[in-house]
Amino acid sequence: MTNTIYVLNGPNLNLLGLREPDIYGSDTLDDIAAMLEDCARGLGYEIDMRQTNHEGMLVDWLHEAQAEGAKAVLLNAGAYTHTSIALLDAIRAIRTPVIEVHLSDPSTREEFRHLSYVGMTAAKTVQGLGARSYIVALEAVAEL
Repeated sequence: MTNTIYVLNGPNLNLLGLREPDIYGSDTLDDIAAMLEDCARGLGYEIDMRQTNHEGMLVDWLHEAQAEGAKAVLLNAGAYTHTSIALLDAIRAIRTPVIEVHLSDPSTREEFRHLSYVGMTAAKTVQGLGARSYIVALEAVAEL
């Protein structure tokens, strides 16, 4: 096992900082990556941060995390959280622990966001803390 933590981000997260800042905050994905890198260094981890708008790519990256012996995966699947049985199955198929991450709190938003296929099998969920959700999730890796 390596000390690498995959940080996988789904659809539309490339638009953070521009997209609905009242919901998602003004931090960009690059800002979050910089915060994670700083925190990870202090914890002895390396970050491999990625973003895609394609569901199958997230599935491939989950498989890769397992194959490469990643310590854990932090997964913000975006809208796929609420729709993707493929992600649910991929998380179940790997031994690498997955922590679900959300900037907002889906349980306080539209009803269709209350169901999380990712959360059904994730080791932990961190939500509603804005960009800090990623940091709290990173810190939680030590507890897994």
